[in-house]
Order: sequence, then structure tokens, then C-alpha cells
Amino acid sequence: MKRLVLLSFFVGFTQLAIGQAAIRRTAIEKPAFDTKSSIDWIDMEIRAQTALNLASANIKLPGGRVRAQELVEGEYLHLIRPVILNIQVDSSHTVADLLSGRELNLADIGRLSRPVSKTPPALSKDMGFMQVSYTVSLKAMSEALLRHSRPSTIRRPLSPVKAPAYTGIIIIATGNLPIHGRNTTSRVQPCIFPKIWDTDMNLIYERSMTDPDKNKNGIVKYVPEEAVFRPTPSGMDEDLEAFIGKNPLRILARGVFGMNPTDLIIDRSDALLILSSDENVNLLRYSRVAFALDPSALNASL
Repeated sequence: MKRLVLLSFFVGFTQLAIGQAAIRRTAIEKPAFDTKSSIDWIDMEIRAQTALNLASANIKLPGGRVRAQELVEGEYLHLIRPVILNIQVDSSHTVADLLSGRELNLADIGRLSRPVSKTPPALSKDMGFMQVSYTVSLKAMSEALLRHSRPSTIRRPLSPVKAPAYTGIIIIATGNLPIHGRNTTSRVQPCIFPKIWDTDMNLIYERSMTDPDKNKNGIVKYVPEEAVFRPTPSGMDEDLEAFIGKNPLRILARGVFGMNPTDLIIDRSDALLILSSDENVNLLRYSRVAFALDPSALNASL
């Protein structure tokens, strides 16, 4: 009887030891990935990179090169989906909010996650990692989220003012600005669909007011402050001038608004210059609007 008990104990102990060893071995052999991503609101791109630690995957070169490439490319969706879901769509919604509210489904997330460019998997200089980089377009995301077929009405003032015809609109919103309804300030946070309000809290601009047939590249352009103050005849850099024209209406933002500080508040007098003529209203319709923000707000790690 004692022998039977001892034998059972020995078998049980051995199985436990083998199981623990397997767990430790799995933990050791589980591939380790070094992932990082960033967002560039100037170029409207998400840039993501993942690198596989070859030693952690027990891969030896040159024989394991193809296996390393397969593993590092297979990590892409695990890397990019949390990034996509966390993108700020407007002042109160992220992509994850749209998914939970059923405005988007998993198939939509898959389409939004598709990279527009990818570098082939390559070894790091020290030969210790297999790495690959991806670029995802926020412009494509903006186009996918513009669901209306006709622009909504832009309210015109009862008492219009005389206004010249401008070629575009630049709103300069650098530094910390007062948050409407709160006794504090904040730097502007970029998003895909920002809104513009006037100081009387009339809504001047939002995505449904745009013509979807003329807004394939997003409803707003973000630029650093330095792009607006250049030693050129127009005072702008060439890319901004090509987008906004030679005679834009320049506006200083008065504050920010929203659950997240993505929306800008402009003076009512500036709003009247936009809303008082058909030519200037069409600048909103055709999204000839640029936001000049602090450079640090336009490039961020995720």
C-alpha cells in the first residue's frame, strides 16, 4: 500500500514538474516583438513598426529567415488595430466609440487598418531583429467616414457684412487656449473631423456641411505654425499656398471646445466674413480650411 502511495506521489510530482517546465519553456520561447507607432497629422498618416527578437523566437540565421519574416508580418494586426481604435474622430468619439455604437463594424476596422505602404521585412544592423514598417492613411479613413451624400445647410447671417472673396481660410491656434465653459486652458488636439464655432457658439463648420464629392482628402489640413509665417510673397510655404491660395482669410482662434479640445472657436466678426458671401461659404463646402497648430501637437507617439 505504501509503495502504491509513493508511486502515485512520484507520478504526480513528475507530471507537475514536466508541466511547469513546459510553461517555462513556452514563456521563454514566446517570440518578443518591439512595436512602436506614431501619428503625423501634417501628412495625415499613421506610421507603425514592429521588430521580432530572433533570439526570443529561437530563430537562427540564415535558415530561419523566412520563418522570421512570416512571424513579424503576422504581428501587424495586433500592432495596428489598437492604434486605429484609439484615433480621435471628432471631439467626442474615437474609432472605438464608433465601433461600440455600431456606426462601424469589424469589417470596416479591417479596411481602415490596411496599409497604403509597407517596407519589406529586413534584418536590423545587429542581425538580432527582423523588422517591418507600415503606413496607414488617415485621408482614406476620413473618406470612409464621410457617409453623407449631400452637404447640409450652412446658416447665413441675417445681416451680412461686406467681405472680399478669399481663396482659403487659415485658423492659427497655437499655444494654450481658453476652453469654453471651463476655467482652464488647453492646447488644440487634432482629430479627423474638427468643428468650428464662433464666439456666440454658433456652429460654423463640421463634416456634414462639406461636399463629399470634393473632399476625398479630408475636411481639414493641419500645418505647423511656421508654415504660415514664411519669408515668401504670400507669407506661406509652397505646399500651404498650393492648398489655400494666395489670398486666404487669416484668423486667430479665440478658444477651444468639445469633450476633447479638438474644436476651434473664432470671433463672430471673422465668422461673418466667411458666411456673408457665396464664394467664402464655398471655402467651407470644399474644405479649403487649414489649422495652424504647435508642431508638437501634430506629431505624436501612440
